[in-house]
Amino acid sequence: MGPLAGLKVIELAHIMAGPTCGMMLADMGAEVIKVEKVPGGDDARRMVPPELDGESAAFMMMNRNKRGIAVNLKTDGGRAVLRRLIEDADALIENYRKGTMEKLGLGYDALSHINPGLIYCEISGFGRTGPYAERGGFDLIAQGMSGLMSITGAGPGGDPMKCGAPLTDITAGILGAMGILGAYVERLRTGTGQRVDTSLFEAGIIHTYWQSAIAFATGEAPAAMGSAHPLNAPYQAFATRDGWITVGAANQKNWQKLVETLEAAALGGDPRFATNNDRMGNLAALQDELQRIFRTRTTTEWLTRLESAGVPAGPILNIRQMQADPHAVARGMIRQVEHHRLGGVQTLGHPVTYSRTPAEPQRGAPVFGEHTRVILGEYGYTEADIDALIAEGAVAADE
Repeated sequence: MGPLAGLKVIELAHIMAGPTCGMMLADMGAEVIKVEKVPGGDDARRMVPPELDGESAAFMMMNRNKRGIAVNLKTDGGRAVLRRLIEDADALIENYRKGTMEKLGLGYDALSHINPGLIYCEISGFGRTGPYAERGGFDLIAQGMSGLMSITGAGPGGDPMKCGAPLTDITAGILGAMGILGAYVERLRTGTGQRVDTSLFEAGIIHTYWQSAIAFATGEAPAAMGSAHPLNAPYQAFATRDGWITVGAANQKNWQKLVETLEAAALGGDPRFATNNDRMGNLAALQDELQRIFRTRTTTEWLTRLESAGVPAGPILNIRQMQADPHAVARGMIRQVEHHRLGGVQTLGHPVTYSRTPAEPQRGAPVFGEHTRVILGEYGYTEADIDALIAEGAVAADE
């Protein structure tokens, strides 16, 4: 199942960015073997609460569709296991600090000798080159240094604010998957693998496209604007009589539709709001005028009117409301997978639909060492070999 069926990926990653990369590939049908450290495993296993019967909800979300093996790479036996896994792998994902894999003798140069076609994806805080390459990185730090926190918040002059989601972690994982697929296409032509290097820092920077365009053109750094858009208006959230809605009437046609729907002919004839340029130049006044009108009706009343008029608009949902939304369900974004210990558990779906090769969550996240024996057996290890590796502390298995 999935467009990447037959692709074999070894994931040496923890917490979020690397596991996001592996999860995207696994959803698309790749066989992803998650190699967890011994002892302890992925640090996300300790990101509790919440947990379900001892299993971290955070870990289960990021590691569905993967098989899991627990390996101590500080032992000779553990490193030998990884080298054997690499022999027929298409890609490896790692998100350790710079130099960690090289110290273990498992860097790209060493592993590409074993498998010249290997695609070696490194996801880090700041990338493998440049003055910050030695630094560790976290989403919070990357959001601050990429400029994102300077443009997020209620308005100019307010405290810098982090996006509620770990935006750079998730985006870096998606960029890593994109990079692996780009390198895979090139390998189909040449037979040769390569290194793929991306970071949380770059993942944050690419979310500043509009604000960077403004800064390049004006020489000034844009500030936070709440929910408003830096280039188009009206395009933001408004309070209603009983809640909030978003309205995206940014182009001229939708602006005219909005004026008609609001029954606000005076706004349509006001020279301050005649064009988008005028509306951006008088944004505070426009917001005040529209806010006064939107408070006169309920969210449901406004959404019904706006939808009928063809004006882009929507409610502001909390996470539970989103998960119950009929469109999220219909698009397959709310799914259930079978977990080895817990039975059916809920997860989010894959965000791309394929007409011929469905990509979807099918298996729950592995418990620690769940597939160690099975995977080692597939790679030629006998039961006696595996017992010896366990006794050495080179691997751990869920017994």
